[in-house]
Amino acid sequence: MSNITRDNFGPLIAYLVPGATALWGSSLFSATIRAWFASAPPDTPSLGGFLYLTVASVAVGMVVSAVRWTIVDSIHRLTGLPLPELDFSMLGKNVEAFNLLISIHYQHYQFYSNMLIATAFSYACYRIQSGGLWPVGFLDLGFVAIELVFFVTSRDTLKKYYSRSQQLLKGQSHAKR
Repeated sequence: MSNITRDNFGPLIAYLVPGATALWGSSLFSATIRAWFASAPPDTPSLGGFLYLTVASVAVGMVVSAVRWTIVDSIHRLTGLPLPELDFSMLGKNVEAFNLLISIHYQHYQFYSNMLIATAFSYACYRIQSGGLWPVGFLDLGFVAIELVFFVTSRDTLKKYYSRSQQLLKGQSHAKR
Protein backbone atom coordinates (compact mmCIF):
# COMPACT_ATOMS: atom_id res chain seq x y z
CA MET A 1 0.00 0.00 0.00
CA SER A 2 2.16 2.85 -1.26
CA ASN A 3 -0.40 5.63 -0.82
CA ILE A 4 -2.95 5.89 1.93
CA THR A 5 -6.10 7.42 0.54
CA ARG A 6 -9.66 7.89 1.73
CA ASP A 7 -10.53 4.68 -0.15
CA ASN A 8 -8.02 2.44 1.64
CA PHE A 9 -7.79 4.17 5.03
CA GLY A 10 -10.99 2.51 6.29
CA PRO A 11 -9.94 -1.09 5.57
CA LEU A 12 -6.46 -0.29 6.89
CA ILE A 13 -7.73 0.81 10.30
CA ALA A 14 -10.70 -1.56 10.44
CA TYR A 15 -8.92 -4.80 9.52
CA LEU A 16 -5.15 -4.53 8.99
CA VAL A 17 -4.18 -2.88 12.29
CA PRO A 18 -6.44 -5.03 14.52
CA GLY A 19 -5.41 -8.14 12.55
CA ALA A 20 -1.72 -7.33 13.03
CA THR A 21 -2.38 -6.77 16.74
CA ALA A 22 -3.99 -10.20 17.09
CA LEU A 23 -1.21 -11.79 15.02
CA TRP A 24 1.35 -10.20 17.31
CA GLY A 25 -0.32 -12.01 20.21
CA SER A 26 -0.12 -15.26 18.22
CA SER A 27 3.56 -14.63 17.54
CA LEU A 28 4.27 -15.44 21.17
CA PHE A 29 3.56 -19.07 20.23
CA SER A 30 4.78 -19.23 16.61
CA ALA A 31 8.33 -18.72 15.39
CA THR A 32 7.05 -18.27 11.83
CA ILE A 33 4.72 -15.43 12.75
CA ARG A 34 7.41 -13.94 15.00
CA ALA A 35 9.77 -13.89 11.97
CA TRP A 36 7.18 -11.91 9.99
CA PHE A 37 7.39 -9.22 12.70
CA ALA A 38 11.19 -9.19 12.91
CA SER A 39 12.55 -5.68 13.12
CA ALA A 40 16.27 -6.02 13.84
CA PRO A 41 18.37 -5.50 10.68
CA PRO A 42 19.75 -9.05 10.41
CA ASP A 43 16.29 -10.46 11.08
CA THR A 44 14.19 -8.14 8.92
CA PRO A 45 11.45 -9.99 7.10
CA SER A 46 11.78 -10.76 3.43
CA LEU A 47 9.36 -9.38 0.89
CA GLY A 48 7.50 -12.69 1.19
CA GLY A 49 7.37 -12.37 4.98
CA PHE A 50 6.02 -8.84 4.68
CA LEU A 51 3.40 -10.05 2.19
CA TYR A 52 2.44 -12.96 4.47
CA LEU A 53 2.13 -10.58 7.41
CA THR A 54 -0.05 -8.16 5.44
CA VAL A 55 -2.36 -10.80 3.98
CA ALA A 56 -2.56 -12.68 7.28
CA SER A 57 -3.27 -9.43 9.14
CA VAL A 58 -6.20 -8.64 6.85
CA ALA A 59 -7.54 -12.20 7.14
CA VAL A 60 -7.18 -12.22 10.94
CA GLY A 61 -8.68 -8.72 11.01
CA MET A 62 -11.76 -10.06 9.24
CA VAL A 63 -12.03 -12.83 11.85
CA VAL A 64 -11.59 -10.26 14.63
CA SER A 65 -14.37 -8.23 13.01
CA ALA A 66 -16.69 -11.24 13.02
CA VAL A 67 -15.96 -11.82 16.71
CA ARG A 68 -16.54 -8.09 17.31
CA TRP A 69 -19.90 -8.28 15.57
CA THR A 70 -20.89 -11.20 17.80
CA ILE A 71 -19.74 -9.68 21.09
CA VAL A 72 -19.35 -5.90 21.00
CA ASP A 73 -22.26 -5.11 18.69
CA SER A 74 -24.50 -7.30 20.86
CA ILE A 75 -23.35 -5.57 24.06
CA HIS A 76 -24.03 -2.15 22.55
CA ARG A 77 -27.46 -3.25 21.34
CA LEU A 78 -28.38 -4.86 24.68
CA THR A 79 -27.26 -1.77 26.61
CA GLY A 80 -29.47 0.70 24.77
CA LEU A 81 -27.89 1.36 21.40
CA PRO A 82 -30.26 -0.37 18.95
CA LEU A 83 -29.92 -0.42 15.18
CA PRO A 84 -31.70 2.61 13.74
CA GLU A 85 -34.62 2.31 11.35
CA LEU A 86 -33.29 3.45 7.99
CA ASP A 87 -35.20 3.99 4.77
CA PHE A 88 -32.75 2.91 2.07
CA SER A 89 -35.11 4.17 -0.64
CA MET A 90 -33.65 7.56 0.37
CA LEU A 91 -30.09 6.40 -0.37
CA GLY A 92 -29.91 7.34 -4.07
CA LYS A 93 -29.60 11.09 -3.62
CA ASN A 94 -27.71 10.66 -0.33
CA VAL A 95 -25.13 8.05 -1.27
CA GLU A 96 -22.13 10.40 -1.01
CA ALA A 97 -23.27 11.69 2.37
CA PHE A 98 -23.87 8.12 3.59
CA ASN A 99 -20.38 7.09 2.41
CA LEU A 100 -18.99 10.06 4.33
CA LEU A 101 -20.77 8.90 7.50
CA ILE A 102 -19.26 5.46 7.02
CA SER A 103 -15.81 7.03 6.59
CA ILE A 104 -15.92 9.39 9.54
CA HIS A 105 -17.89 7.26 11.99
CA TYR A 106 -18.42 3.59 11.14
CA GLN A 107 -14.88 2.75 10.03
CA HIS A 108 -13.58 4.36 13.21
CA TYR A 109 -16.13 2.33 15.17
CA GLN A 110 -14.76 -0.79 13.48
CA PHE A 111 -11.24 0.20 14.47
CA TYR A 112 -12.03 0.87 18.12
CA SER A 113 -14.24 -2.18 18.58
CA ASN A 114 -11.96 -4.49 16.57
CA MET A 115 -8.99 -3.26 18.60
CA LEU A 116 -10.98 -4.01 21.76
CA ILE A 117 -11.17 -7.65 20.63
CA ALA A 118 -7.63 -7.85 19.17
CA THR A 119 -6.03 -6.29 22.26
CA ALA A 120 -7.94 -8.64 24.56
CA PHE A 121 -6.79 -11.60 22.45
CA SER A 122 -3.14 -10.43 22.48
CA TYR A 123 -3.29 -9.79 26.21
CA ALA A 124 -4.68 -13.30 26.78
CA CYS A 125 -1.81 -14.71 24.67
CA TYR A 126 0.68 -12.69 26.72
CA ARG A 127 -0.81 -13.95 29.98
CA ILE A 128 -0.85 -17.57 28.81
CA GLN A 129 2.76 -17.27 27.62
CA SER A 130 3.84 -15.65 30.90
CA GLY A 131 2.27 -18.44 32.93
CA GLY A 132 -0.85 -16.97 34.47
CA LEU A 133 -2.58 -13.92 35.86
CA TRP A 134 -0.13 -13.09 38.63
CA PRO A 135 1.67 -10.88 39.38
CA VAL A 136 -0.38 -7.89 38.27
CA GLY A 137 1.58 -4.84 37.19
CA PHE A 138 1.48 -1.65 35.17
CA LEU A 139 0.99 -3.54 31.90
CA ASP A 140 -2.19 -5.04 33.30
CA LEU A 141 -3.47 -1.63 34.39
CA GLY A 142 -2.59 -0.28 30.95
CA PHE A 143 -4.54 -3.10 29.35
CA VAL A 144 -7.64 -2.32 31.41
CA ALA A 145 -7.29 1.40 30.64
CA ILE A 146 -6.89 0.93 26.87
CA GLU A 147 -9.77 -1.55 26.77
CA LEU A 148 -11.99 0.97 28.54
CA VAL A 149 -10.96 3.67 26.06
CA PHE A 150 -11.65 1.35 23.10
CA PHE A 151 -15.07 0.41 24.50
CA VAL A 152 -16.14 3.99 25.24
CA THR A 153 -14.91 5.35 21.89
CA SER A 154 -16.50 2.44 20.01
CA ARG A 155 -19.84 3.22 21.64
CA ASP A 156 -19.51 6.94 20.90
CA THR A 157 -18.62 6.50 17.23
CA LEU A 158 -21.36 3.89 16.71
CA LYS A 159 -23.92 6.17 18.38
CA LYS A 160 -22.91 9.05 16.11
CA TYR A 161 -23.04 6.80 13.04
CA TYR A 162 -26.51 5.52 13.97
CA SER A 163 -27.85 8.98 14.80
CA ARG A 164 -26.52 10.70 11.71
CA SER A 165 -27.47 7.82 9.41
CA GLN A 166 -30.99 7.96 10.75
CA GLN A 167 -31.12 11.71 10.17
CA LEU A 168 -29.96 11.18 6.60
CA LEU A 169 -32.10 8.17 5.72
CA LYS A 170 -35.36 8.71 7.49
CA GLY A 171 -38.34 8.36 5.22
CA GLN A 172 -41.76 9.97 5.34
CA SER A 173 -43.03 7.46 7.88
CA HIS A 174 -40.23 8.46 10.28
CA ALA A 175 -40.62 12.19 9.66
CA LYS A 176 -44.27 12.12 10.83
CA ARG A 177 -43.44 10.52 14.21
